[in-house]
Amino acid sequence: MGVSAPPLRRHQREALDALAQAWGSGRRRAWVALPPGAGKTRVGLETVAARLADDPATRAVVLGPNTAIQGQWVAQARAAGLDVGTDRALEHPVTALTYQAVATFDPDVEGDDADTDDGGGTALVDRLHPNGRALVERLREAGPLLLVLDECHHLLEVWGRLLAELLEQVPEATVLGLTATPPGTLTRDQAALVAELFGAPVFAASIPAVVREGDLAPYVELAWLTSPTAAEEEWLGAQAERFQELVTALLAPDFGSVPLLAWLDARFVTAATPWLSLLREEPQLCRAVLRLHHAGLIALPPGARPGEEHRTAPTAEDWVALVDDWLTRRVARSDLPEDERVLEAVRRALPSVGYRWTRAGVRRGRSPVDRVLARSESKTTAVVELCDHEHLALGERLRMLVLCDHERAGATLPADLTGVLDQQAGSAVAVLAALVASPDTARLGPLLVTGSTVAGSSETVAALRDWLPDRDLAAALVLEPLEGATGLVRLAGPWSSRRWVALVTGFFSEGRCRVLVGTRALLGEGWDAPRVTGVVDATTATTSTAVVQTRGRALRLDPAWPDKVAVNFSLVCVSDRHPAGGQDWERLVRKHAGFLGLDLDGQVVDGVAHLDPAFSPFAPPPVAELGAANARAVVRSQQRDEIREQWRIGSAYDDTTLTALRIRPRATGRLGSGAGPAPVVLRPTLTEVRGIERDTRLAARAGVARVVAPLVGVAAGLALAGAGGALLLLGAVVALLGVLLGVGAARSRTRARTAYGTEVLRAAAEPPSVHRIAAAVADALRASGLTAVGAEAVEVVLDHEGEYRCVLRGTDAEAATFATALDEAVGPIGLPRYVLPRHVVLPATAAALDPGVVRSAAEGRLAPDGVVWHAVPSVLGTRAERARAYAAAWDHWVGGGAPVFTGSPEGTGVLAAQQGSDPFAASTVMRRQWT
Repeated sequence: MGVSAPPLRRHQREALDALAQAWGSGRRRAWVALPPGAGKTRVGLETVAARLADDPATRAVVLGPNTAIQGQWVAQARAAGLDVGTDRALEHPVTALTYQAVATFDPDVEGDDADTDDGGGTALVDRLHPNGRALVERLREAGPLLLVLDECHHLLEVWGRLLAELLEQVPEATVLGLTATPPGTLTRDQAALVAELFGAPVFAASIPAVVREGDLAPYVELAWLTSPTAAEEEWLGAQAERFQELVTALLAPDFGSVPLLAWLDARFVTAATPWLSLLREEPQLCRAVLRLHHAGLIALPPGARPGEEHRTAPTAEDWVALVDDWLTRRVARSDLPEDERVLEAVRRALPSVGYRWTRAGVRRGRSPVDRVLARSESKTTAVVELCDHEHLALGERLRMLVLCDHERAGATLPADLTGVLDQQAGSAVAVLAALVASPDTARLGPLLVTGSTVAGSSETVAALRDWLPDRDLAAALVLEPLEGATGLVRLAGPWSSRRWVALVTGFFSEGRCRVLVGTRALLGEGWDAPRVTGVVDATTATTSTAVVQTRGRALRLDPAWPDKVAVNFSLVCVSDRHPAGGQDWERLVRKHAGFLGLDLDGQVVDGVAHLDPAFSPFAPPPVAELGAANARAVVRSQQRDEIREQWRIGSAYDDTTLTALRIRPRATGRLGSGAGPAPVVLRPTLTEVRGIERDTRLAARAGVARVVAPLVGVAAGLALAGAGGALLLLGAVVALLGVLLGVGAARSRTRARTAYGTEVLRAAAEPPSVHRIAAAVADALRASGLTAVGAEAVEVVLDHEGEYRCVLRGTDAEAATFATALDEAVGPIGLPRYVLPRHVVLPATAAALDPGVVRSAAEGRLAPDGVVWHAVPSVLGTRAERARAYAAAWDHWVGGGAPVFTGSPEGTGVLAAQQGSDPFAASTVMRRQWT
């Protein structure tokens, strides 16, 4: 590398070390995952330079997804002193090309596109355009070949089969894949293809790890929630009427020869098939059934245990899944007139929620509801609000990037949306028009830059032209009205996106334009502008790749602002007027699934929990609460100093993500405090006291009195016997003192016993703490050989909202096993194989402080008021020895007795009495957190 190259960052060094080890072991293919801005290009160039130094005959070919990334490789390679070219002849030691240089198909060759099998066995390589085939031939003849595939996730998504065939053509090549997509977020098909082409990743670093290292800017992710406009809501309400009429009919006892609820009862509640088998075979249907149970429409199936995702109203998708099962298994097989009427009613209502009935069952169709939510004009208004908020917070530092799916909406709106949505709603042009029309944001000089257009207000566009360093180019450019956009102009002339992107970026970086509106295709990947302070994501893209890349635009360090903190917003529209009104929320959930962000308490977690602690992945917040959620987002966006501190830049980290359980008490008095083993364990006949000592001062006083009183008595007797009359009075006084000391000793003993008994009684009435339950679960898992760590690895944190966050710091698999088991340990009793008793003293008994009860407590004879039963977690109830291990750990940390098998006569009775009870009255949710 060139002498001016900066020192390697930690993750670059570790990636190169891992690659050196892989190459040294004989691997010819490897891949590395580093976030945007973490220096993947440097890792690739170091690999190229090392290969060229070892063998100057090597040819290094870099393939990237677009010309912007191609240009970065060329610029950095030249800066490193490497001879680099961009032509297909491969005449230079290093050649940078785009994937399209290979993956261009000849339209004259029969076959389908690159993503589908043509059915005739024609190899994709054979169907390449002649230029592509010629490049493949040169690769094959290049001699020692290093093939670098930058942003190789594109190959997985678009040209996966072509890549496989290409690598077959160059079996001796060394292949390095570079990507920003975390390995854990790959789909099953993508992961299988990666394993086939590259094997396991040799190195991966997460975005939080690079932030903690100080090589990316700290950031926070927020959501801005909108509700549809009045016209949109009116349309949604009308659409909802048809489906609501169907739902009402579905609940009628005479709708169909076998009504839906009767069908579901037979299928899931009284079915002979065990619930766990149904859950494995048909998880979507089971989820819908439990949501119907939550709504009070069906009984709880035996063995079912509702979780967070089931504690919400049934969605349109839930109803459709249940109806599909009912129709295909029963109604459609009937020739009865009443079932024909059911089919016709369903056929009419399904399109209102984006589905249709076919001979093969219910199928998803185009959803106008989803289009209205995705392109709601309320989102355009939200962009204006957010840019104004951020300008008030940052002033001249503001550099906001707004990303949209398209410059213009191409498809014609359906006829029934005429007058509901504007044709260009949701487009980048519509967003720009709104920003220019608002006085608060027009002063920010917003510009639109896409692959075909540079546009803005006439003042801003003219300022851009006047600023251009190339005066000949500036003289050749003219301002033209932007078609279909009143008040906007475009800068037209002899230039293209290859040139104007860099120029507009410079204009934006200098602050002459402080809001840049663009498309994800152009600015969502490969675009580098360190001054960006935040992203407004107005796109509908939900793949992990798209999310990582769009957020990566704001995470570059800004040399002009070392304390930069990026604030990114996701826009989402929610309606309660339609049963499918949460579809945009579901898109938000998919965007943030697997993406790690900082939550309000400074923990790095994935999913929508890092956007707002009140958010659930299973249902949007009520529309009435959207304003409050946005207010919280505004407050959080203004806490940049606190956000930076919460990231703890420079502190140690493991760069692992573990499953954690969050426990929120729903009732007071069901969960206690304390971290050590229970100080008092109740038994039916004997109270075990392990952590309470008697008051030593009172005990010492009583002990002294017990010794002194007899001595005084002896002295008094001697005085009376041997003294004369003068001393007789003194003897009587001394005798009286002995009596008083004896009485004092008795009183001291009583006070000590009462104090001790009171403390034992109160401790016995204290419910188990989350930490003690978690410790019991962890120790039982280790004793059963299911984890390598136990209670010492348990971390329980109480957050600012009174929620306990529990995690086992072991491997990811161990943490997941622990979280699942703890969830069952604190949850309601379903159909466990084993249950455990816990003897209890009622709080009222402890509060009464009855002298007899206090005395019994002090003497270790405290009688329990009753027994509470708890389920043994499934993984610990599979075998008797595991259940006994859990009972031993439970007894140590909480206090209890031997496990009872629910298949025994005693266990059957206990289960019949306790099933469905909820001893701890706690709500639980699973989350993944980074450490």
